[in-house]
Amino acid sequence: MGMKRIVEKLGHEALTAEDGAAGVEAAKAHKPDLILMDVVMPNLNGFQATRAISKEATTAHIPIVLVTTKDQETDKVWGMRQGAKAYITKPFNENQLIDVINGLLSGG
Repeated sequence: MGMKRIVEKLGHEALTAEDGAAGVEAAKAHKPDLILMDVVMPNLNGFQATRAISKEATTAHIPIVLVTTKDQETDKVWGMRQGAKAYITKPFNENQLIDVINGLLSGG
């Protein structure tokens, strides 16, 4: 099941962006409660977009979950240093993603 369908199944509205730059702009415009971010994207990659969102005063409060095929420990460490609150590797377990979403949205 795709991430958008999982988010919607949980009763949340899901917005999507075509690339990292569009994701940063969408975060500024919509101020979502949570962002699920891939790493491998055109324009800005997920690390760059995460850094931009987490360093911007108006969006720094938004928790970002990196969901990616990049499964090296160095990628995870780098992603967390850019401001991500969680890091999930693909293919992911749906329940794992749901637990992370629910935990972050409840302030955990």
